Amino acid sequence: MPGTIDESRPFIPVRIAVLTVSDTRSLADDRSGDTLVGRLERDGHTLVDRAIVRDEVNAIRAALRRWIDDPEIDCVIATGGTGLTGRDVTPEAFEGVYEKRIDGFGELFRWQSFQKIGASTIQSRATAGTAGGTYLFALPGSTGACRDAWDDILHWQLDYRFRPCNFVEIMPRLQEHVAGRGG
Repeated sequence: MPGTIDESRPFIPVRIAVLTVSDTRSLADDRSGDTLVGRLERDGHTLVDRAIVRDEVNAIRAALRRWIDDPEIDCVIATGGTGLTGRDVTPEAFEGVYEKRIDGFGELFRWQSFQKIGASTIQSRATAGTAGGTYLFALPGSTGACRDAWDDILHWQLDYRFRPCNFVEIMPRLQEHVAGRGG
């Protein structure tokens, strides 16, 4: 992994909400959500909220907007609904709330996924962006994809100590565009 952890910098826990997009899952059998929660807590971050919503654009957007408006949430990580079937609408829901896309996230996720599952990664529409000063990540619904996205990307980018740069250090600047609006 290019980059290093700068031990002279303090660790800053990120406050995260986990969203599972599924017509069939419940908290009792949400293995992908459990994978994300286990990893973020293991790494010292804080789980602020967790929910499961159906594969419906309006339901996904409502959950995202609620969390974007919550000052106690820095980041939302969703799992599920990023494929190509008719019910897979998570990327469309996310696109409808983004202020800025993080194009490199999906590109990097698919590149890293290609190393493990080959050309099948072409079916992934993993995406990321920001809105209201909150990071938004949409991952595939498989536990393997959640594990890989966390271990290979988010573990590093959500650690303030990671150099040469990371998402945490620019978090306070995500809202610069609204600073001159008087509120």
